[in-house]
Amino acid sequence: MSDIMTPIPFGQLVDWILEEHKNHGTVFGEHHAYHADEKYNRTIFGRPLETPVGPAAGPHTQLAQNVVAAYYTGSRFFELKTVQVMDGAELAACVNKPCIAAVDECYNCEWSTELYVPQAMEEYIKAWFLLKVISKEFGLGSMDGFQFNISVGYDLEGIKSEKIDNFLNTMKEAKDSEIFRSCRQYLLDNVDRLQNVTKEDIENIQSDICNSVTISTLHGCPPQEIEKIAMYLITEKGFHTFIKCNPTLLGYEFARKTMDEMGYDYIAFGDFHFKDDLQYEDAVPMLTRLMKVCEERNLEFGVKITNTFPVDVKQNELPSEEMYMSGKSLYPLSISLAAKLAKEFNGKLRISYSGGADYFNIKGIVDAGIWPVTLATTVLKPGGYERIIQVAKETETENASFEGVSAEAAQKLAEDAKVNPYHVKAIKPLPTRKVDRKLPLLDCFIAPCKDGCPINQDIPEYLRLTSEGRYEEAMEVITDKNPLPFITGTICAHNCMTKCTRNFYEDPVHIRNVKLVAAENGYDAWIKKVTPYPITKEGKAAVVGGGPAGMAAAYFLRRAGMKVTLFEQHDSLGGVPRHVISGFRMTKEAIDKDAAIIDAVGVDVQYNTRIESVKELQDKGYTSVILAIGASKPGTLKLEEGETVNAIDFLTKFKETDGNFDAGKHVVVIGGGNTAMDAARAAKMTKGVETSSLVYRRTKRFMPADEEELIMALEDGVEFKELLSPVKLVNGVLTCKVMKLGDYDASGRRGVVETDETREVPADTVVVAVGEKVETEFYQANGIHVNERGKALVNEETNETNVDGVYVAGDGLGGPATIVEGIRDGKRAAEAIIGKVLSKNQHIQAPEEQVYAKEGILKVTQTGKEEGERCISCSSICENCVEVCPNRANVSIQIPGMLQHQIIHIDYMCNECGNCESFCPYLSAPYKDKFTLFAKAKDMEDSTNEGFAVLDADKLICQVRYLGDIFTWTKGEETKLPAGLQQLMETVIQDYSFYLM
Repeated sequence: MSDIMTPIPFGQLVDWILEEHKNHGTVFGEHHAYHADEKYNRTIFGRPLETPVGPAAGPHTQLAQNVVAAYYTGSRFFELKTVQVMDGAELAACVNKPCIAAVDECYNCEWSTELYVPQAMEEYIKAWFLLKVISKEFGLGSMDGFQFNISVGYDLEGIKSEKIDNFLNTMKEAKDSEIFRSCRQYLLDNVDRLQNVTKEDIENIQSDICNSVTISTLHGCPPQEIEKIAMYLITEKGFHTFIKCNPTLLGYEFARKTMDEMGYDYIAFGDFHFKDDLQYEDAVPMLTRLMKVCEERNLEFGVKITNTFPVDVKQNELPSEEMYMSGKSLYPLSISLAAKLAKEFNGKLRISYSGGADYFNIKGIVDAGIWPVTLATTVLKPGGYERIIQVAKETETENASFEGVSAEAAQKLAEDAKVNPYHVKAIKPLPTRKVDRKLPLLDCFIAPCKDGCPINQDIPEYLRLTSEGRYEEAMEVITDKNPLPFITGTICAHNCMTKCTRNFYEDPVHIRNVKLVAAENGYDAWIKKVTPYPITKEGKAAVVGGGPAGMAAAYFLRRAGMKVTLFEQHDSLGGVPRHVISGFRMTKEAIDKDAAIIDAVGVDVQYNTRIESVKELQDKGYTSVILAIGASKPGTLKLEEGETVNAIDFLTKFKETDGNFDAGKHVVVIGGGNTAMDAARAAKMTKGVETSSLVYRRTKRFMPADEEELIMALEDGVEFKELLSPVKLVNGVLTCKVMKLGDYDASGRRGVVETDETREVPADTVVVAVGEKVETEFYQANGIHVNERGKALVNEETNETNVDGVYVAGDGLGGPATIVEGIRDGKRAAEAIIGKVLSKNQHIQAPEEQVYAKEGILKVTQTGKEEGERCISCSSICENCVEVCPNRANVSIQIPGMLQHQIIHIDYMCNECGNCESFCPYLSAPYKDKFTLFAKAKDMEDSTNEGFAVLDADKLICQVRYLGDIFTWTKGEETKLPAGLQQLMETVIQDYSFYLM
């Protein structure tokens, strides 16, 4: 596809807005509108402003439709995308694509408008008219309640060029421009289509569009040049003026220290820009002079804080060598600079703000007197433009006026930012949110949480039932695929939560907690109805091992009607959760309830029985045997001197004695996984232990343990000894080699390098948590083939070994794994024995209005069943790609007869920024992989996308690319094109004709 955007003609924009609003109740896909109240009006630049927020100069102000979507959702201050003398094809050739990466903190490698400057001007003037019209037509606010602010750069020569000069003059007074006259005339010619806008309203639309400017300069621009640009725009052009400042004014040491302390130590930048950019000691007198010049001319002056921050590309974030950082990591720098300047100028210097502003901090920023505030990163995330509604509502204050900036309030914001969980970086690198599947052309809605769950639990369904207090029904949904609701509701590794779309809002839905709420409140009523299932299947099964995998295998087999005996070598079921995991993690009573489920379905459990021979079981008539024997063979780590203790043995002893045993004063745990965290926490609680230290050869960021486990260990007081490799234990001292992190490799991962330094750590007991091994000898003794690592060879689809009727499940299959993976293995073996799937998918389509009500709404974690209400029902409606596209190039349509909405991509509106790829739950990019509408058949030549161009709308004839072939499709004729795609094209032509150029 081409990355060249095609501006939409004004008439088509009007048609689109009016038709979409009339037929679907939306405007450019936005479902909710912000309705301004004049009692919250403010004044700036001598004009009213209904809200002090809007989109920053960037992707959200590049095209007319972007500006309309932003206005509809509450924006009233628009910093239009920067124009400069380099534009169009020349500039597009310099911008590598994709150019935006906004999964967490945001990076971009694009700068000014990719349109030609005259095109950009036309887009802004078209948007001006559209906002005037829809403000009154849809009752959104006053026709004069918003303002456009132009952004220009990057040097005086370019700004004085004929191209930019004409732009400035026209934006200041547009009445004689062709685009202004044509838009005005179109509206007058079509005024009868409007319900609330009159001819007089149209004739009175003001032509002096902009009276303010924001100056954007490139990094390294000399202070003299910046001042000359400002003087020119103030004295010769008469603009109210903001100068965009860079975070480099804070100094390299401050920026580096702040980033490191907040967990952004991996963000690479040198001191070059700090030395090359405007210096603070030059900025203060310059700003002082410009304030006086503006005051003399009755113009307003201020600074825009801040520009994005240049950093190095180190982990293949974007296809460039340098990129610009923004969002959550820029906020502490930007607000610190705001506080510094507020103090320097005693609050008299006006500050326009951008740099990580969002719902969580907007009120504090604006209440500190820092406004207008423009947004970018937050609007690039799921929810998109609709996030602005919530932001705008946070700023509603009656009789608000600018009385100066509070240096004290700004300083408090700066201090709070450095510890705020929404700005501090997570300890561990973010896991991928994507599922390992390709995006389908139709019916792409999935719940990524469900896909992320090894047993594909129907998570949205039980979240919804639990939130409604229907606990017993939630238990029915949970136990259809999971017989251990208490164990998994307490200590499941919850990969589902890493996939949750809420991660892109604020925090994932705490799915595991909600499951436990359902279990605690629904168990008693549910278990009363559970009775042993009748025996309906021939043969009988033996399950060896009563841990999670064995319990699951027995449960599913018995529920399917087979006679099952479960052999457990201990006196109770539960495996590692029962016998190893400490009581401070999970109670005995909770495990008892899951064990009771196995009894309730009719499994015959033989306790205190160790099985050594599979053949003996077969000789007793067991037709199927599932080995769920765990991985209990200790992993080892040999030191040059000294003895170590295995982590499982240590944890078992801790549990047996409740921590009342002698481990000395100082315990060191070697390892970085979840077991290491458990052992270190247990050591901290062991009688007589003063220090519990965890030694690992890399940093916390690279430890395999879950972040949750790391945090709990830190909270319990475990001391992390990072970048240490153990060598020997002598006389209560563990000597370690000091390691250091190397540079990034081609994959974006940092290596580790040994140094000549050593460090000593007090250690009376050294616990080794380096992974357990499977019982290879048991498998070999029973004729089961193993691989070179000693693990049983099995059919991956059934878990059956080379011995007929013998299966392996759980930790004993591939080594230590998660509880839910053990359940998956047990269920897989059971299904192979029974010969069919033993659970069902229980999708419940969520009401459309409920789903859209949550779109763009940030909501902090709740307690109890209310947490389930945070689920945004992705399996019913997932429109991430629609929401995050600044240009509205991905659209959701309703096709008659189809249960769910369908997504199509509109080629002519896309500039390949790549943002939709970041947030699509599939391992795909919607702008490349969704069925695409092309403006013209010729446009398909610049693309490999499957899609269509309409050749004759009346006769329903299209040119189509499908499966690599290009052909002509005519409705009613025989074709290889699937019926769903034919319906899609017909629906676009008949119900969404405003998409057609």
